[in-house]
Amino acid sequence: MGKTYRNCSRVSRAPRRPFEKERLDTELKLVGEYGLKNKREIWRVSRVLAKLRKASRHLLTLDEKDTTRIFEGNAILRRCLRMGLLTEDKKSLDHVLGLKVDDFLERRLQTKVFKMGLAKSIHHARVLIRHRHIRVGKQIVNVPSFMVRVDSEKHIDFALNSPFGGGRVGRVKRRSLRNAEKKAQGGDGDEDEDED
Repeated sequence: MGKTYRNCSRVSRAPRRPFEKERLDTELKLVGEYGLKNKREIWRVSRVLAKLRKASRHLLTLDEKDTTRIFEGNAILRRCLRMGLLTEDKKSLDHVLGLKVDDFLERRLQTKVFKMGLAKSIHHARVLIRHRHIRVGKQIVNVPSFMVRVDSEKHIDFALNSPFGGGRVGRVKRRSLRNAEKKAQGGDGDEDEDED
């Protein structure tokens, strides 16, 4: 077996105080509201948010005409606008500091599928995504935590080969249709299967 050159760094960090009641309650509420698998999904988002806020805080300490602040600040703002975390009227580093974990969780594909009415519940949305029924543009996406950009938000739809999107019906549906067809012809479908 060859050597792997993948960068496998930690993407989440557990909280410093494991049994803080207030934090545990808010995390549990978020897990239920956004249909998350576990709290690590929240910790992952909060780490991304912490890195973003740290960079913004550092840039705010620099002079307004500093080239680093202008260049890196614009990059952060452009990324936040593209992800839909900020709007055009709130395009400043001060507003980046005001971002919350909820803002990131609202941009997840799972949340978008549910809010668009493609799924009956937030949990159903996760199942649809994992079962490859959802596409973004022409690409099937099976990752519930996929961050949806503003321009690709309108392209979320059922996959073309999915039964929900006009594709071939599933195995159980095909079997029930075949049995109904046999009953309509006169013979009982179950008896024919036993004779074979």
